Amino acid sequence: MVFYNIGIFLYGTGIRVAGLFSEKAREWVRGRRGIFDRLLASFGPQDRVIWVHCASLGEFEQGRPVIERLREGFPGHKILLTFFSPSGYTIRRDYEGADAVFYLPLDMAGNVRRFLDAVRPEAAVFVKYEFWLNYLRELRRRGVRTYIVSAIFRPDSVFFRPYGGSFRKALGTFDTIFVQNKTSKELLDGIGVRNVVVSGDTRFDRVAAIPRTAPEVPVARNFSRGHTVLVAGSTWPEDEQLLLEFMGRRPEVKIILAPHEIDHARINGLVANAGAVRFTECGEDTDFAGKRILVVDCIGMLSALYRYGMYAFIGGGFGAGIHNTLEAATFGLPVAFGPNYRKFREARQLIELGAARSVSSPLDLENWYASLESDPAAYTAAKSRALDYIASNKGVTDKILVNFKVNK
Repeated sequence: MVFYNIGIFLYGTGIRVAGLFSEKAREWVRGRRGIFDRLLASFGPQDRVIWVHCASLGEFEQGRPVIERLREGFPGHKILLTFFSPSGYTIRRDYEGADAVFYLPLDMAGNVRRFLDAVRPEAAVFVKYEFWLNYLRELRRRGVRTYIVSAIFRPDSVFFRPYGGSFRKALGTFDTIFVQNKTSKELLDGIGVRNVVVSGDTRFDRVAAIPRTAPEVPVARNFSRGHTVLVAGSTWPEDEQLLLEFMGRRPEVKIILAPHEIDHARINGLVANAGAVRFTECGEDTDFAGKRILVVDCIGMLSALYRYGMYAFIGGGFGAGIHNTLEAATFGLPVAFGPNYRKFREARQLIELGAARSVSSPLDLENWYASLESDPAAYTAAKSRALDYIASNKGVTDKILVNFKVNK
């Protein structure tokens, strides 16, 4: 714990220094100023609180089905939602499913005590990867029921390393660890952790609801009308280069392109050299003649845009790893992505089912597209397999709520 606490202190110091140069780091610091006074103003002695913590936006979407069911199942409680990262907080600070949304104070002992004194949660829920040792230890000391949902463990995780003793001990602070798969449970069994339930991944419950809840996007609808459209989500420069070369081979295809990061210099290059148009510069009456790429230069829309595609490409596979494939699969889109996908179980399973393919070059992407475009039966089969995959993995939130309790 000594080295952990030193590391947390140095991290906080480093973020403050980085704030001199980075707007994201400045927001991380700025958003935590006066946080304890604001927490005290948000929660009174009579309030019963369930606290849900997510690292960032992706974990929020993963935890969202649980939050919404907690809201329904515990109407007498307030829901506190916290984020560690600005990319989650800045987008979801006004989320209506929570009574209050805050940044999580840095995991130092004094901060932890002040936070829990202000909030007094009757239950705490962490999503997927969040293992803050001081928070977990203090929650256990206070007898607060504590859970982690959609957790996943791999053999190279810190818990299974010789130096991971403090993290292994932290696993015992949870009342229940809800894991995504049997492999995670077996790994935890191997280190004597028994408070584990294999429930699955709550992302399936989240994405299953998207087709009926996602809003219409008139600009994307008009851009797509009458054309074969590929929706490219969370792309990076390597993905975009591949897609541009693919478009040169397939002039009938239009692309809705949603970059992972809004890099205006890169977007300006696409607009200048590839005949693209910015989403934010379009209206319902925009004439898209001659425009083959609609660049989504704003955030928070991607999950709704897949409804306008016939195919999907998921970015990240030429870098650290692919992004969310399920948001495309829930609309029945056959999915392609780059070669770095193997640590993502859903990507492997979609490939096994014939609903997805990994590609390494523009020619690979063209061959995949041609195999489906020229064979309607193959396209229909891939579409059905994607839809069936989502449907067969729903119901995770029910398994969690059956085992969920709050302090009395």
